[in-house]
Amino acid sequence: MKNDPYAWLEQSLKSIERAGWQRSTQTIDRPGAVIQIDNRQFLNFASNDYLGLATDDRLINAAIQAIQNYGTGSTGSRLLTGHRALHRELETAIAQLKQAEDAIVFSSGYLANLGAIAALVGKRDLILSDQYNHSSLRNGAIVSGATTLDYAHCDIQDLRTKLEQQRQHFQHCLIITDTVFSMDGDLCPLPEILDLADEFECMVLVDEAHATGVMGATGAGCVEHLGCTGRAIVQMGTLSKALGSLGGYIAGSAQLIDFLRNRAPSWIYTTGLSPADTAAALAAIQIVQQERDRRNILWQNVAYLKSQLPNFALLPSESPILCWQLPNVQTALEAAKSLQAEGIFAPAIRPPTVPTSRIRMTIMATHEKAHLDRLVAALNRVQKDVE
Repeated sequence: MKNDPYAWLEQSLKSIERAGWQRSTQTIDRPGAVIQIDNRQFLNFASNDYLGLATDDRLINAAIQAIQNYGTGSTGSRLLTGHRALHRELETAIAQLKQAEDAIVFSSGYLANLGAIAALVGKRDLILSDQYNHSSLRNGAIVSGATTLDYAHCDIQDLRTKLEQQRQHFQHCLIITDTVFSMDGDLCPLPEILDLADEFECMVLVDEAHATGVMGATGAGCVEHLGCTGRAIVQMGTLSKALGSLGGYIAGSAQLIDFLRNRAPSWIYTTGLSPADTAAALAAIQIVQQERDRRNILWQNVAYLKSQLPNFALLPSESPILCWQLPNVQTALEAAKSLQAEGIFAPAIRPPTVPTSRIRMTIMATHEKAHLDRLVAALNRVQKDVE
């Protein structure tokens, strides 16, 4: 009798469960600062909807109008079937927000990183990647076929050492990094990275997924926040977090964007962003540019929450992502379960996603002071039980 070629899956799942790595989804009614799970209300500290735009009536109405005007789907690759005027309007708006010459929109942020990295470098080239980079950056490097070396997290001296040792052996070199690290909340040392890139003739791609709409005086991201506007950078970002929609983008020089339209496989060979998502993202960018108070409220919430947690082992953060570091997987799972019993939705983040277990909390502009106070009170009670 032949063996079942899928039998190994059961054993693999058992190994995942024993390690405490097994994951499952939970159904919520709709996103927001307050959500419902199984008919029970929770304060939501697990969302990347930093500005609270995912349920904003203006985004909803823009999406509805786009469906009525253009239908529900884009029906194919933009190169093959054409695109809607909305697609170029959105790309122009992104370029203006990012203070870049042009932009190109992908159907997801993951596809944006895979496509851009695979287009920019190949087998004769070198990628230097921050060791804490998002999966999409790391897998983009694999897809490209380039030689990839990790450098220690945000460690400029380690990056310099690897450039000194390796750069001369490769035709092109691409440095890739998140600007806001999504599972820690800290920022990359972008000015220093760009200085090294100039010295060693490297390209730089930054992932602004958790910075777009949040960081910088105008919400343009960490490139703006860290004073690097106008420098030669490949800027990737998402439309699915602070902008409350779906999709990803690359912004940069007109020459770069024209090149990606011709060479990025995850743009060329996939269906374009839906009209509804495109219109919602366009409305979100307009709100980001017009309503700076929304971003100011977000940062006031972040500052207030930090001030109320002096006795917690929070990872260093300069973003709306705050992480309470815990000693092991089981402790993190128990803390998350206890917080949920208190009406707080803040998940445990565990290896292999991150090197150390933690409770990850994300702050929104739509959180009220009473929400933050309830979180602090719950954290103080849970801390006594788990630490």
